Parts: sequence; structure tokens; C-alpha cells
Amino acid sequence: MKGLYPWQHELWQRWAGLRKRLPHAILLKGAQGIGKLDFAMNLAQSLLCEQPHVDGMACGACSSCHWFEQETHPDFRLLQPDALSGTEDDDERDGSKKKKPSRQISVEQVRSLFDFANLSAYRGGHRVVLIHPAEAMNTNAANALLKTLEEPSGKMLIILVSHKPQQLLPTILSRCLSLVVTMPSVEESTAWLQQQGMQNPGVMLAQAGFAPLAAAHLAEEVTAADEYGRFLQEIRQPTKLDALALAEQLQKAEPIKVVHWLQQWCYDLGSAKLAGKIRYNAELTDTIKNISCKIDIMDLQRYQRELLIAKREALHPLNPKLQLESILLAYRQMMLAAS
Repeated sequence: MKGLYPWQHELWQRWAGLRKRLPHAILLKGAQGIGKLDFAMNLAQSLLCEQPHVDGMACGACSSCHWFEQETHPDFRLLQPDALSGTEDDDERDGSKKKKPSRQISVEQVRSLFDFANLSAYRGGHRVVLIHPAEAMNTNAANALLKTLEEPSGKMLIILVSHKPQQLLPTILSRCLSLVVTMPSVEESTAWLQQQGMQNPGVMLAQAGFAPLAAAHLAEEVTAADEYGRFLQEIRQPTKLDALALAEQLQKAEPIKVVHWLQQWCYDLGSAKLAGKIRYNAELTDTIKNISCKIDIMDLQRYQRELLIAKREALHPLNPKLQLESILLAYRQMMLAAS
């Protein structure tokens, strides 16, 4: 299991101070791609460990730690969508198709905690439930969790990990102790990525919204890097942009990823026009400033609102290629109006 990241040590010290008076539920919240799940797993293992170190970290050598690392600990439950677990639903009845793994945490998954909550701990210590990401619970699942939170069992800790805590029920938030996992500084992220062997991590870090784990993931996807390079090559030449051809080239990329690239590009255009600063594509500063001088800020803001809608629709696109064509054509039309 992964240890703590350099930017998490201060938060770990705060957690260590809570162990004497352990709450029934903790909400770990922060941006995606900064290691919240890894922190939560370390927290869970440390609580179940039979011989934790002085700093509270798990020993990694006791029977409890071995069970935990083998994902067989009887006093630990991890609830997350099937899409994250790597499991798939059974074949449909006709046997001809398979359902896509769910992106939600179902009410059945949460209800399975009722029996777990009433069991005695196998080792007589704590029991831990980890829900990730908490906002993936559907309405029925969230309401079912409330029952467990309202009637907490002794020595059971529920850890909720959330990228979007604003989507959780207020009644759930009120029953959790919130711990904020802060975004590391650019310097901390850059240093860590360099330690992982990444050369010149600045571009990937910016593309990932300055989340270091997301940047590391992007760097592993050579195809994604090539697609992003192709995207930048075309989008920086708006008057020559063939929106249909670019959509064809990018159709293997996830639509939400392309929308995200466009949002970053448009952010840089607006920031360059209003403040003379570039956040995400610093290597293209001159190009972006030249384009931003010609663009109408109101047109840009309208297009950015279109991208917000497109990002929501990109989660369940009926026709990904058609969606890409639409948003790229809208971009080209905006740029032609500015020329």
C-alpha cells in the first residue's frame, strides 16, 4: 500500500491527535488527484493495526496489516462504485450483452453495512468503513447511510472521501468531522513528480489542474499526451481549424477530457486578455496573448458557459463524436467572429 505523500504529513498529525477521542465519522474532502483515498487507506490500516508506530502509522508486519494489504480484513469494508472496483455486472439474461459497471454506490451496498455495524470486531478493536467517493451514493444510498450515522456503533469509524462535498446531504455533512486535504503547492508537486522520474513535469501538472497524482496518471498515458499535443496544435490556429477533422482524430479520447482541455484553453485566453497571465499553457504564452487580443470577452464567457453544459452531458454522451464536433465548431465560429 502507498504511504503518505509529502504534503499530507501535517494532516496526519492532526488525525493522530483525534485518536484519543475518535469521532464516528470523518469526511476527507479536497480536489481530485491529490491522494485522499491513499490517505484514507493509511488511516484505516493504522486504526486496525495491532502494533502501530509512535506516529500512528501502521506497522505493516502484524496479522491485521497482512489481512488489510491482502484486502481480506474482516473488520474493514470499502464501498465504491463497480466502475472503480474493476468489477462488472453479470451478463444480461439473454447472454448477449454485458452491462457497464455502475458509477454509483447503490442502496444495497450501503444496506450491507447494517449487519456489519452490529457485528463484534474480529480482533475486539475497531471496525472501519471507507466510502469513496461519497458523492457517488445515489439518493436512496445516502438516506440509508444516514440511519447508520444516526445510530453509530461503538468502535466503528466511517470514512467518507469526497471530491465534491457540496453534493452530499447536509444531514450527512453535519454528522461528520471534516478534514480538508489541501492541494500541494506547485513546488511540492513538481518536486514529487521529479522524484517519480518525470522530466519537466510543468506541462502535465498544468494539464491536470495542478493535482500531482492526476499529472502522474496523465504521464503514464502516452496516448493521452499525443492527443493533447494534437489538440493544442490545432486549437492554436483557430482560422485554420478543421473542427470535424479534429473531432475525428480525438474520438478515442473521453469527451469529458476534451471539454476539460477546452475549458483550460479558454481560461488562459480570458486570463491573458484581462490580466496578462497564463495558467495552464505557459509554453504557448505568446500565441495565447495574440489570440486573446482579438477575441470578444462576452463571446468567450458565453462559450465557457456552453462548455459547462457540455461537461455535464459528457458523462453520458449519446454520440461522443457528435458532441466533440459541436463544441469544436462552436469554438471555430467564435474565433472566426473575432478575426
